[in-house]
Amino acid sequence: MRPGYARLVDDFPIPPVALVRQSFAAMDVSDVQAALRQALSTPCTGAVKPGMSIAVTAGSRGFAQFVPVLKGLVEFIRERGAHPFVVPAMGSHGGATAEGQRKVLEHLGVTESTIGCPIRSSMETVEVGVLENGMSVRIDKLAHEADGIVLYNRIKPHTGFRAPLESGLAKMLTIGLGKQSGAENCHLWGFGHMGHLVEEMAVVKLKTCKVLFGVGTIENAYDRLSRIVVAAPQSLIAEEKEFLKIAMGNMPRLPIGPLDEPLATGPLDVLIIDYVGKEFSGACMDTNITGRPSSPAMSGGPDIKRIAVLDITDKSAGNANGVARADVITDKLFNKFDREAVYMNAVTSGLLCAASIPLSMPDDKSAIQAAVKTCETRTPDAVRMLRIPNTLHLEYLYASEAMLPELEERPGIEILSRPAPMRFDAAGNLIDPWPPNHSIAQSS
Repeated sequence: MRPGYARLVDDFPIPPVALVRQSFAAMDVSDVQAALRQALSTPCTGAVKPGMSIAVTAGSRGFAQFVPVLKGLVEFIRERGAHPFVVPAMGSHGGATAEGQRKVLEHLGVTESTIGCPIRSSMETVEVGVLENGMSVRIDKLAHEADGIVLYNRIKPHTGFRAPLESGLAKMLTIGLGKQSGAENCHLWGFGHMGHLVEEMAVVKLKTCKVLFGVGTIENAYDRLSRIVVAAPQSLIAEEKEFLKIAMGNMPRLPIGPLDEPLATGPLDVLIIDYVGKEFSGACMDTNITGRPSSPAMSGGPDIKRIAVLDITDKSAGNANGVARADVITDKLFNKFDREAVYMNAVTSGLLCAASIPLSMPDDKSAIQAAVKTCETRTPDAVRMLRIPNTLHLEYLYASEAMLPELEERPGIEILSRPAPMRFDAAGNLIDPWPPNHSIAQSS
């Protein structure tokens, strides 16, 4: 029997929507391996010597050309007579177990056969220093025992704090390689301290650990590889701060607010997100896009009255950490919610609110109806609503009819269809398609 709370929205109208395309300025890497080899031609990579055992980091985030760049990096090290192996560097993710972290990499396409070297996963860490505040600085034991460490990560804005260093090589070195114990030590201080602690820990580890160099990727607004950079240990922190500014300027955004702001700003009644997932953001849905952080150390973004999330990707394996920032979800997402994975992240990070579960409705249609009905816009035809496939791919959107006049005047926007009612199947699942060969929900 359909629950009574669902029947409360059964007859509520959903505004018609039109398909919209956004255009972003973007630079693409056309030949990934050539770009990687060019980046690796810098003198600091000469630190790789024959016979060395070298730990290469791999995190829990899927990003553009993640596996091809990792494989190319492994090949580069092997060509120089060294012996690379990959270590999962993902803090507490994967349920904070060695096997769980190996499985996270497998979900992302990283296996010993795909990258051509061993994967050595352990949660054991060693202390390499102590900060002035008494915090233990810890690093993966296997990486520490290697002859050298090569950091590899995407450089991008974080979803939980603002600082000169956010997500990237320094955080991979400090939090990722810190494993669960190291990540927990840092998170106990709260996200308000995260930025300066990442930098302080990075300084300690760059002095005490055998970091050879770091390889960072920067993406454009289309989730495509824009640049590959290599930083020497002695200049890594300073260089990454400049790379972060570039990455922030490359981010996609919702088409609201002034174009010269780094993030979208201003009001929106309803945002519908088809899928959330770890391959789109560490917070499942990027708070830089939604303006819905779990941490008070995060700021910026739009003011959205209601967010409805319809599903989570298979690659996330139920780790819906952060979906709490939505207002409405569906029962299919609710039933995939893995408490073990989500709670492990939440307790380690200290952001318990990120493990909450929003109002859950039986299907896509009732979830969208609940969001529209409660968005405080009493006239459905006036609802300013956007639908996106996920928070990483924002080239194509569906926009409600009420938004079309402002979008028609906005640079870089093309209205591709006339407004039409949303379509659902007999089970209440949304069936309006995204353009073929583009960023549909489960792509990464």
